[in-house]
Amino acid sequence: MNNKKTITVTASIILMGAVARLLPHPANVTPLTAIALLGGAYLSPALALTVPLAALFVSDLFLGFHGTMPFVYASFILVSALGLFLKSRRNAQTIALACVTSSLLFFVVTNFGVWATSSLYPHNSSGLLACYTAALPFLRNSALGDLFFTATLFSLETAALKLIPSAA
Repeated sequence: MNNKKTITVTASIILMGAVARLLPHPANVTPLTAIALLGGAYLSPALALTVPLAALFVSDLFLGFHGTMPFVYASFILVSALGLFLKSRRNAQTIALACVTSSLLFFVVTNFGVWATSSLYPHNSSGLLACYTAALPFLRNSALGDLFFTATLFSLETAALKLIPSAA
């Protein structure tokens, strides 16, 4: 049940987050997880899945495409679905837990994609373990960035919804 104000504020924050992805940033520190969680928490289920994916796709038009994109998009569909869980549970503790879970989910799904689609690692359990081990430094940056952007975007959303008057 979205009103026009909530949709407008959420879509605007998601757009700002997508633009921020195009700015220089440390490796794996982007607002994408926060965008997907925010969309799930504030938009209808259909919009929660399409708006963050559209933001991801538009920014990918500028950044380029790669072979593991199906895994990246799949992980953000799952993160958006996790955001839907937040819809009736928007408190700091639950949002932080969803954010950390999302970081781990992205790590597991996308690095599985790297292992499955490339020749960097042998296609056996040792190769999969080596892939995850090599990716651990990126997990730290992702998790810290996800926590920062999630706190920022959810705070902006809360403040904007309180400060911006509803259209009569």
